[in-house]
Amino acid sequence: MTKQFKDNSLKEDDLKELNNRCEECKKEDESVKQNLIMTGFKICKSCRTSKTVFPI
Repeated sequence: MTKQFKDNSLKEDDLKELNNRCEECKKEDESVKQNLIMTGFKICKSCRTSKTVFPI
């Protein structure tokens, strides 16, 4: 039997987490969502590059 969930829709709080705002520099960028999918971190392309070069 399949399990049925009472509320299978996304909640408003979940949608706020999916914004394109970088956690490091607080700028809006499209690459934030891409990095979130690939790495699990909400950082932009610029911050990801700087973290790779200077990992402190």
